[in-house]
Amino acid sequence: MNDRKRYAVVGTGARAGMFIDALTTTYRDVADLVALCDLSQTRMDWYNHRLQVEGGLSPRPTFHANQFEQMIAETKPDTVIVASIDSTHHLYITRAMALGCDVITEKPMTTDADKLRAIFEAIERTGRSLRVTFNYRYAPAYTKFRELIMDGAIGRPLLVDFSWILDTSHGADYFRRWHRQKENSGGLLVHKATHHFDLVNWWIDSYPREVFALGALQFYGAQNAAARGEHYPYSRYTGVPEAQNDPFALFLDQKEALRALYLAAEAETGYIRDRNVFGEPITIEDTMTVIARYRNGALLSYSLVAYSPWEGLRVAITGSRGRIEMDIEENITHLLGDGQVTEAQASKGPFKQARMRVFPMFEQAYEVGVPAGEGGHGGADPVMLEQIFSPHPPPDPFNRAASHIDGAASVLVGIAANQSISTGRLIHLDDIFSLSALKQSERDLSQ
Repeated sequence: MNDRKRYAVVGTGARAGMFIDALTTTYRDVADLVALCDLSQTRMDWYNHRLQVEGGLSPRPTFHANQFEQMIAETKPDTVIVASIDSTHHLYITRAMALGCDVITEKPMTTDADKLRAIFEAIERTGRSLRVTFNYRYAPAYTKFRELIMDGAIGRPLLVDFSWILDTSHGADYFRRWHRQKENSGGLLVHKATHHFDLVNWWIDSYPREVFALGALQFYGAQNAAARGEHYPYSRYTGVPEAQNDPFALFLDQKEALRALYLAAEAETGYIRDRNVFGEPITIEDTMTVIARYRNGALLSYSLVAYSPWEGLRVAITGSRGRIEMDIEENITHLLGDGQVTEAQASKGPFKQARMRVFPMFEQAYEVGVPAGEGGHGGADPVMLEQIFSPHPPPDPFNRAASHIDGAASVLVGIAANQSISTGRLIHLDDIFSLSALKQSERDLSQ
């Protein structure tokens, strides 16, 4: 029996590199990368050049985004990997399924309820599968957190207090890129926080019921800079002498991948990767807080800030028998959006500081070692890639593989939060999207 699978990648920006590298190195004996698809021939050519020069491999067939159907017909992938701009995920997911392919998509699964409905309708119509790459589930630290909860360390989870902190390198980068416009990304409560809401759903084995949120653009943007007496007249950073001493500047000509994937592709795509974070337009928030009630009765208090001096998270879950806490200060650079450590950071590991503690009710508290692995996102990426691409992955007692139902449950919190911010109302998720499939899934989990 031949276990080899055929894959095509749609969207060849920086994030696609994780999949392309895995398919053409670690899993080249069991998987075939059969095609690349993108708006930019320059980007696809760069990846093919790497395959030839670094891997000694033949270049893969390339197709412009408007040749998607032709790509499927000619290269016959079993699975399409979608790593395009967030607002277009649904287009490639539904078209791939209609053409007989399964799909793996980058998070977030999509950006609004109409697109979510289109994806669910395609799955029901075609019977094809969709997997969402929530790599944070595979990070050893977050898996350990789930293991302790699964083992009953705190009893039934009742309250989640979760803060995610983005620093002025990682956080600022969302305001340089296409993410800065909500129509492209759904804002950080969809694009970024989908990771975090998914972790909560996974940790406490439940899905959200209702959401209220507040959010504002309080640091980035021209008006906020002006209010602080700061003036940044340039629209971008690369090639601008006045930006040389700007601590928020990113110069695309100083790093090969940025130069090749973005600067060299500007003539084709019109996409400027290094826009001024204090320029216009910016239509997303940089300061957000969310409260939610879950279907199992648990409550969530969540905050996200995108301009902190340090990066990491603080999470505590209090249950019927105790409390578990985790505090992490990360040691990761995200300038390519890939969560990889630099060479200088690699010897220090992914965390500058990390602590996990369990406080059993009426018993002595104890420390738990915070595990970390090698590779992107605190060791998560290699574990996830093995589960995706290996024909015989090791057993996963933590149920880390995320389905379209998990993708919907996560992204719906952000969609509802955006609606709450704009209306000032508590949002019932059933009013946005029918959660019957999620309810059934939750019943299945409890059996």
